[in-house]
Amino acid sequence: MRRVVSLFLPHWSTDRLRRKGLGPSPDGARLPLVTVVPDHGRRVVAAVDLEARRHGLTPGMTLTKARSLVPELQAMDADPEADAAGLRSLALWAGRRYSPIVAPDPPDGIWVDITGCAALFGNETSLVKDLHRRTVAFGLSLQIGVADTAGCAHAAARHVPAGRPVIIEPGQSRKALALLPISALRIEAGVAEALRKLGFERIEQLMGEPRGPFAKRFGRGLYRRLDQALGMVPEPIDPLFADSLPRARRGLLEPIGTSEAFAQVIGDLASDVVAQLTAIGKGARRLDCFFHRVDGITQTIRVGTAAPSRDIAHLAKLVISRLETVDPGFGVEAITLAVPLMDTMGSRQAEGLADDVQRGPNLAALVDALANRFGHRRLYRDTPRPSAMPERAIAQAGPLAPPGGASWRIDHPRPSRMLTPPEPVQVTAMLPDHPPAMFVWRGKRHRVVRADGPERMQGEWWREAGHEADNPYAVRDYFQVETATGGRYWIFRLGDGENPATGPMRWFIHGAFA
Repeated sequence: MRRVVSLFLPHWSTDRLRRKGLGPSPDGARLPLVTVVPDHGRRVVAAVDLEARRHGLTPGMTLTKARSLVPELQAMDADPEADAAGLRSLALWAGRRYSPIVAPDPPDGIWVDITGCAALFGNETSLVKDLHRRTVAFGLSLQIGVADTAGCAHAAARHVPAGRPVIIEPGQSRKALALLPISALRIEAGVAEALRKLGFERIEQLMGEPRGPFAKRFGRGLYRRLDQALGMVPEPIDPLFADSLPRARRGLLEPIGTSEAFAQVIGDLASDVVAQLTAIGKGARRLDCFFHRVDGITQTIRVGTAAPSRDIAHLAKLVISRLETVDPGFGVEAITLAVPLMDTMGSRQAEGLADDVQRGPNLAALVDALANRFGHRRLYRDTPRPSAMPERAIAQAGPLAPPGGASWRIDHPRPSRMLTPPEPVQVTAMLPDHPPAMFVWRGKRHRVVRADGPERMQGEWWREAGHEADNPYAVRDYFQVETATGGRYWIFRLGDGENPATGPMRWFIHGAFA
């Protein structure tokens, strides 16, 4: 099911000016800010920030009246072109991080089609929270609405009072729209006012009335907006691309809907974008393939590469392997292939050779195939990291990431399986330095027949305490033990066995040897 985010920026013009460096007054106070436009010899307020709105200022009043209410008011000339350019930049940022399908929603919003993208963040709520948190960090006031349709999301973001994102559950668009004002349908202000005078305040009142008389009086746009918000009429979002983005598009004479036809077009598009990448000395790191259906809906496939690539067959294969996620509906009339993420890549001698030339093992191609099937976050390798504590001495890196400066310790063996966090065990042992003679873990008793240790480790004092076994001031004494059943475990005691200030003398199991 389609899911659309409407990001509403109620103070976009003034927030953008503050981000450019318009600071507070010399005494450090944050003064109210408005933008103004000339109007028949007067200067009229075009936009207000939150502080100005709290003082009762609204768009449309004259600057003279605004200054009479707020003498310390800051006023800047409005710049609609700069506002539009900034909105476009914000949409492109959202497209790189959240979804291939983004577009500005002038004058104060952007669209983000997150259909199929929520899994990259765990779930839809996590994606929306991340978008909200990062946008607030930019210094922008915002409200977010999420729904099955662009119209419903737009209405929720602007007409549902809430201090957090408004998420309309799938299939609940009609119920959510019913109680909203008619002006939430993005109709002309004059039409909304005329309907209000007739006694129509909420959208649910409009839903139950015969359409003919209202369409004749107010035009077809009224019900077109209503049907778009309800999902009865498609409202496509035209994807936004950066001007310098390598991309190729094929418009088809007749709609297609088979995997074989898709594969043929994708191969041609991959050849076109690789030619563009070669000309600028770049390699693709991410590909977005857009399938434009005849009903106005656009579906996408996003794939990535572990290393920059200009291999036509490989790039096409990555996209083709995800074709099962595309629903062609009544047919696809155009396909676009874009490269939103690139990296520098030098020329290679093998690029001009025939396809059957043996180039040796292609590890990057294997990594790409696995990552795009199972998810990029599930494919990684463990690398050493400088740390005194074993659980922090391992970091995760990309499969083809260059090696870091640290190296693995080989003087002291470490278990192949580590428990996070370490689990408490009940131990019978003589203090201070004798190894455990027996321990109980997960309700099962284990008798120790062999042991080696202790290996003493000291917590990292600059870290804050979290789990009890993660106390940065505690001493750990580690023992490698072997049980009567053949199991080999890594067990430690918090404390040196003598001084209570070094730890509570509790025992934990930290891992198991293969």
